[in-house]
This record gives sequence, structure tokens and C-alpha cells, in this order.
Amino acid sequence: MKRLLTFVCAVLFCAAMSAQDLRLDVPGVTVLSERPMKSIGLHETRLDTTALQESIALSMADILTYNTSVFVKSHGRATLSTVAFRGTSPSHTQVTWNGIGINSPMLGMTDFSTIPAYFIDDAALLHGTSSVNLTGGGLGGAVRLATVPQHLEGTRVQYVQGIGSFGTADEYLRLSYGNDKWQLSTRAVSATSPNRYPYRNRDKKENIYDDTHHIIGQYYPKEKNRSGSFNDLHLLQEVYYTPGDGGCWGGQVWYFASNREIPLLTTDYGTTSDFENRQREETLRSHFSYTRNGGQFKTEAAAGYMHTWMAYDYKRDAGNGILTPMTRSRSTLHTIYGQAETEYSPHHEWLFTADVTARQHFVRSVDKNIILQDGNRAVVGYDKGRFELSGAVSGKWRPTPLTGLSVVLREEMYGDEWAPLIPALFAEHVIASGWSAVLQASVSRNYRFPSLNDLFFLPGGNPALKPESGFTWDVGMTFARDLSDKLHLDGNVNWFSSQIDDWILWLPTTKGFFSPRNVRKVHAYGIESQLHGRWQRPHVTWDLAGNFSWTPSVNQSDPVSPADQSVGKQLPYVPERSASVVGQMILKKWNFTYKWCYYSRRHTMSSNDFTLTGQLPAYFMSDISLSRSVSVRWADLSFRASVENLFDEEYISVLAHPMPGIHYEFFIGITPRW
Repeated sequence: MKRLLTFVCAVLFCAAMSAQDLRLDVPGVTVLSERPMKSIGLHETRLDTTALQESIALSMADILTYNTSVFVKSHGRATLSTVAFRGTSPSHTQVTWNGIGINSPMLGMTDFSTIPAYFIDDAALLHGTSSVNLTGGGLGGAVRLATVPQHLEGTRVQYVQGIGSFGTADEYLRLSYGNDKWQLSTRAVSATSPNRYPYRNRDKKENIYDDTHHIIGQYYPKEKNRSGSFNDLHLLQEVYYTPGDGGCWGGQVWYFASNREIPLLTTDYGTTSDFENRQREETLRSHFSYTRNGGQFKTEAAAGYMHTWMAYDYKRDAGNGILTPMTRSRSTLHTIYGQAETEYSPHHEWLFTADVTARQHFVRSVDKNIILQDGNRAVVGYDKGRFELSGAVSGKWRPTPLTGLSVVLREEMYGDEWAPLIPALFAEHVIASGWSAVLQASVSRNYRFPSLNDLFFLPGGNPALKPESGFTWDVGMTFARDLSDKLHLDGNVNWFSSQIDDWILWLPTTKGFFSPRNVRKVHAYGIESQLHGRWQRPHVTWDLAGNFSWTPSVNQSDPVSPADQSVGKQLPYVPERSASVVGQMILKKWNFTYKWCYYSRRHTMSSNDFTLTGQLPAYFMSDISLSRSVSVRWADLSFRASVENLFDEEYISVLAHPMPGIHYEFFIGITPRW
């Protein structure tokens, strides 16, 4: 309780001081490389807004694939897509939207396929230790997503229609209005598809017979993706009000509804009439905030409510031609949250911040199709609530224009359990001012509490689980330089090492079901690098950006049994090497984009067996797009054609889940002039 009072008092103290409405004109806090004080020592990857706008039909899973060094594990479009950040699991990546965490309290992770790029105006990755500045629990890192006002004068309408392969139809609509005080925006995204793409099934073999019924050969059959249709709808309403007194009121409400079939595996021999495997979801996220900038002080308060309803139904033909329900799972999640943050800069060399976030979760997860011996049906599941509190204070100091130091202290509580204090230290020094070359170093401790499914899922939940903990070091360098008035170059390289203890792993039990245990010690380490260049000529601009990462993630725990062969091996579904390149040529109103990504071999088993199904081969992917904007008297028009998987690569991201070959999509956009 003393820790709670300490953080609450710190926030209230800074908020009270800001209420004095001090309006001193303080020079901008910058260094030679114009780095803001809040960025001291941070390893941050900012996604270019043009990448978000250009990739209108993509989800954030696709954006991260081509523009960052993280590995995106995808089951295909409109299916579960999660990230492996620095060799960790999906639950070790924290995701925030407008400052509030959106990781599922039930599952502990975020499905990036449900986040359309059309709804995101600002996105950044905070690697490793840097995530402590934003939130706790990011043992791998954090992804920060946000919507921002357009600062529009008047009314604007934008509509985009997309038509693609496999019967895919995408629609995008944005209605906006703005003046000197109000900014309003309504966005809508609709995506539907039967999603029946062809693929070569290399998990099956068909025999070729001669006239005497002797086998004379074999081949891999060509099949179509079965039961993979989807229907997604997103609606986002934004309202911003700036009264002119230094404050800004904001509100965002995001509604998402989906009806998705879960595709059959490549090893399934039944027909689509034998199964029904469907997942439905409705999610509402609401966020309301007030921000005030008073010169030396900046304060923000936010509150909101999130609700998710999820349904999973699995039916199967029992042999009588009737689909019999086998699983009928229903989950309901409610989250109420509040947040306060303040910044105080008494001098251009100092910056102090304090923030506190409180969340109350209510989760009910049940399977309504458990059949008892007497023939009756039982409801099995859990109905739990959990209160979460996270608070942090930080101090940032720039003793010289070339040197910056920062310390962050974060404290978290889950239910009635407090995590040990989470400290993070950051330092940076400009080693070559001409190149804006900055040497950075950081170290932090971090903790992640188990999800509610880990604790209470029936059967198998383990209430005795301990929090996972990590200790991370980062050392790196960033640089940026204009080599001429036409050529710009920037980049970074970073080395990290992370020791994660009490890794939670679901293991089989003698009772016939899986149960989570704190069994692993994992050492994740490696190198991340980025390089970006832009060359501008009178009528053409060339832009090229590349990412590369080498991220071994090795199990160093003791064997759980004499047959355990996972010790000293790479974690499943974590590639050691990944790379991506995005190139653009902008010629007047033409824009040509080429995207390329590479993932090395991934193991599907913790023993790293080199069996047929024990590994997934490395693959390369290439996408291209060509767009053209046209202005006429009454509207601005845009045309875009894209080709995904340009070279028709045969690949899989997850075992037995086929991915589409080459496919196409064409978009027409219209923005009327009023």
C-alpha cells in the first residue's frame, strides 16, 4: 500500500504544480542531433507515416513484417498474427493504443491481424529496455500505436475501393471535418473474402497408377485453401476539441466485428462439409483524454472502457451427416481504466515525468459443450477479475549538449501481488556531431505476470505460477547526416542480451491435458540494425530502407525429464536471422514500391529435430506496387495496383497452414473537392 501511495502522490504533486498554469517561454530542449529529452538512450523504431498510408489494405502485421526487424508469425490473411520480438513469445510484447495497453488480459497477447493500418497514424517500436518508459511486461519490447488529429480546415471525404484475388473486396471510408477548435473524423474499413487460394500441398502425396494398378510415380496435389473465409468490419470515431487555453480534449471509439473461418490444415483429409471451425469476435475500445501544455508543465489524464466478446465453435460430422458441436467456447472481457501523466522541465537540461495507470479486468471464459456421463451438459471455465496498477517516475538530465542520462523506476501490481521495483538506466553521448552519431547504452529489469488463462483456464490453469522476469542490456549507435542537399543517410546498430527466468510453458500432464509451469531459463541475444537513405532529384526521389536482425534465443533451463532434448536449443518458431528491404521511386505523381523480406529456418519442436515436420524452410518474399494520383476539377483521384508474393514463393509461416502464392489487388480512391 505504501508503494501505491508513493506513486499516486508523485503524480498528484506534479499535476497540482501544473495547475498553477505557468506559462514561461522555455527554449526547445534539443541537442546537436535535435534529439528530444524523452528519447535519451532509447532504442526506438519509428514507422514512416508514408508506409502506413501507402499500405492502406494491410494490417499492422504486414507493416511490421516489411518495416521492422521483428518476426511476424502469421496463419494467413485474417488469421492470428503475432510477433516474436527479440526471440521472445507474443505475450512478451506489450502493445498500447493511444497510451493504454490492449494486450488481452485473458490471452496475454495481441492479434495484429485485427489492427488495420488505415486506423493508425503514428506507430513506433520500443526495443528491450526502452519499453520500460512506456509500460511494464515488455520482456521483448513494446509496440506503440496512436491516432492523431488531422488539423483540417473544412470538410473532407475519402473513399477507396479495393478488389483482389480470391474474391477479396476491401472498402475504406473517411469523413473528416475541422476548424480552429474542432477536429472530427469517422473511419470505416470493410474486408471480405472467401479466401480460397490455391497451393501445392507438400504434406500429402498422390500415387500415379498404370493400367495394371501398379504405382509408377507420385506427386504433391494442388489444393485450395478450405474454410478460410472472413468478414471484418472496423469503425473508428474521433473527436478533438481545442478551446485555446493550452488544453485539448480528445475521444476515440473503435468498434471491431469479425466472422472468420479457421482454415483446415494441409494434413486434413476431410471435406469442408465434414467440419465447421469458426471464430467470431466483437471488440469495443473507447478512450477519452485531456491534455494541457503549460510551458514548463505538460499534464494528461485519460480514462476509458474496453469490451471483447469472443466465440469459438467447432462442429464435426459424427458419421450421420449432421454436424455435431464438439466445442462451444464463449469469452467476455471488460476493462475499465484510468491514466494520469505529467512532465516537468524546470530547465532545458532537466526533464521529470510521472505516470500512473489503473486497470480493472473482468473476464468470463466458458466452454458450454462439456458432456457429463449422465448425458447432461456442464459449463466449465472461470469467471475472474483482476486489478492492475502500473506507475513510473523518471528523471532525465543533459549535463552537456553531447551527453544525456536517464533513470526510470517503475512499479506494478497485479491483483494483490507487487512486482519488485523495475529500474532502468539509460545513457547516450554524441561521438561525432557532424554525423549526429550517438552512442547509447541501457540496462533494465522487467517482469511479466501470467495471463488469466495461465492462472485459471480449465482444465490446466496453474494459480501458483510466478511472474516471468528478465534482465536486459543494450548497447548501440545511431547516426544521421545530410551528405548533400539532395542525399540523406541515417541508421542504427544495436547489440542486446536478455536473460529471462521462470519462462511459462504449457506442458502435458499425466491427466491428459496441458498445464503451464515456470520451467525455462532463456538467453536471448543478438544484433539489430537499420539503414535508410534518400536521394532527391528535381523530378524524382529514391528512398531505400533496410533492416537486419540476428536473434538467437536459447533454452538454458534444466531438463524437465530424462527425455528432454530442448536444453541448449533455439526456441520453436523463432528465426535466428531476418531481414527486410523497402525501396521507393517517386516520379512526379507516380510511386513505385518494392518490398522484400527474409526469414531463416524455424524449428517447430523444442528439440530442434531435423525431421520433415520438425523445421520450416527459410523463405524470401517480394511485393511490388505502382500508384498514380490524378487531380481533376472536382476531385483528387488515386489508382494503385499491387502484386503480393511476386515470385510465387511456396512457403509456410506455421506448420500445416498453407500460405497464398502470387496474388493481386487493385485500388481506386476518390477525394471530392468541396
